[in-house]
Formats: sequence, structure tokens, C-alpha cells
Amino acid sequence: MDTAGEPRGGIGQALLALGDQWSLLILQRAFLKHTRRFAEWRDELAMSDSVLAGRLRELVAGGLLEPSPYRGEGRTRSEYLLTDRARELWTFLVAIWSWERTWVERPGGLPDLVHERCGARTDAELGCAACGKTPVTARDTRTERGAANTFSDVAVHRLHRRTVRERAPRDPLSYFPETLEILGDRWSTVILAAAFLRVRRFAAFQSELGVAPSILSNRLRRFSELGIFVQSDIAGKGHEYRLTDKGLAFFPVFAFLVDWAQRWHSGPPQSEITIVHTACGKPMIPFLRCLNCHEPLVRDEIHFDLTGTVRPGAATG
Repeated sequence: MDTAGEPRGGIGQALLALGDQWSLLILQRAFLKHTRRFAEWRDELAMSDSVLAGRLRELVAGGLLEPSPYRGEGRTRSEYLLTDRARELWTFLVAIWSWERTWVERPGGLPDLVHERCGARTDAELGCAACGKTPVTARDTRTERGAANTFSDVAVHRLHRRTVRERAPRDPLSYFPETLEILGDRWSTVILAAAFLRVRRFAAFQSELGVAPSILSNRLRRFSELGIFVQSDIAGKGHEYRLTDKGLAFFPVFAFLVDWAQRWHSGPPQSEITIVHTACGKPMIPFLRCLNCHEPLVRDEIHFDLTGTVRPGAATG
């Protein structure tokens, strides 16, 4: 349910839970460094106590973190453990890492992904478990909406105003502002989702999303500046916005978000989004494959090598 008590589709509910930069960073640290205590997140992310407390409450309410008591400094405190629902987000988070590693310029490299089964430092590629084919790109799929699906199901109102995290460019682990501009802003996320549904014209975006022209212009301009969209002129018909290779490469993140959302969040009948793998004609079941040994990646068989990225004295959970 959204904040107004109206039913939302699974994607909208997922974005309400994940479409906030602080929530994403809290979950990322829980996965990367097994961070689970209030002071560790506060020090790692330079968050204020009030902001962190609020996000932890929301992640608990959303079924992503579970409080667990422990004794500390002479009294009982709570640490926060990932739930089964949250642990299944590992593919979504690895897909974000892989996109940033390839497409986002950083002053320092991201930590390497290590596949323990083959022992290699590797990358991951998207595949379809329905047929076993890899790799699968956005061009190998089509995305369909249920008869009752509208973008109002996706364009949920965020619980918080968008903020700019000034420390991010100096943080060797956190997602960069470029990534958070896509996932941490409700209109940016839904515009990208519409682009994967082949919405391309300004009027079509505005009609589908119900977004104010000024906001739409701002986000389209920003996506063009980031190299995610390219504006193409059509003779006598104005122009349209198409995904670039960089934008298309964000597709695995979208695919895992859709898959996770609709397995863990129920919505009204026929409000679903279906990604069809055109090669096999079946709804796509996304999975990640190791580029080194070509075996499917399993959460318990991977880790990120944080050597050289952990600040001296930082808590590791």
C-alpha cells in the first residue's frame, strides 16, 4: 500500500521501499560489510541520527531489516539483520555494481567481485533461466504491461525529499550520484522504466506518467547529459528520446527490480509488468552468470574483495 492507502502494483511498492538513496546505501553496507548496528551505519555513511533512525524504521516496516536484541555498553540494544526478502536483492545490487564498474567514471575502482566456486575475480552477465541463454540484453526482450497497469502504479510519491549526498564522490564504496539520480528519484526511475517500454516522445512520456512538463524537461535533459538518453530529430515530427548503450546497459538492474518486486509485493490483478525473452518466447527469469567459468552465480558463493577500500578504523560489522 502507498502512503495514501491506495493499492499499488508490485513495482510501485518496491520503489517506495528502495527508491531512496539512504535506504539503498544502508542495504548496500549490510550486504558488502555485514553492517548491522546503528553506530556503524552512522559512521560509515556520515548520516545524522534522525535520518538513520527514520530509514531503519522504514526498512523494518518494509520487511527488509529485522531488529535483533544484543547487549552493548551495559544495556540491551538492537542490531538489524537482513530478512529473506532483502537477501534476495543481491542480484539487483550486483547488477548496479556491474553497471557502475563499466559506465561510471570514479577516482578509484570498485571492489572486485570474487566467485568462490572458480576462485576468479570476475564480472556478471545477465541470463534467462527459462531457457538458459546468456547473455541477454534489453534488445533481446520486450516488456509488456498488464491490462490494468498504469504508470501511476510505478510513479509513487517518495516518503522523503530528494537530497544530494556531497560525500559520495570521495567514498570508495557508495553508489555514485549518477546512479542515485536514477534510483533515488521517483520521476527518473519511472522515466527510465517507460523508456524500456519503448516510450520515446515527450508527449508520450507526459501522457503516460502524468508528470509536469517542467519536471519532465529537467529529467530528460539530465538523462541526456549523463549519456543515458540521446535526443534524435524526426523530420517534421519533432524529436524523441532513445536509450543509449549506457542506458540500455542498465537493463539488468531493471530486470532484477521487476522480478524481485513482483515476487515479494502483490498488486491488483493485471497490474504486472512482464519481460519476455524473445528468443524463447517465455517470461524472462533473470539470473547472473560468472564471466570466467560461465556457471550461475549463487549468493553464498560470491563476495566483494574490500582490500584497499575500507577506511582505517571503520567498523566492519
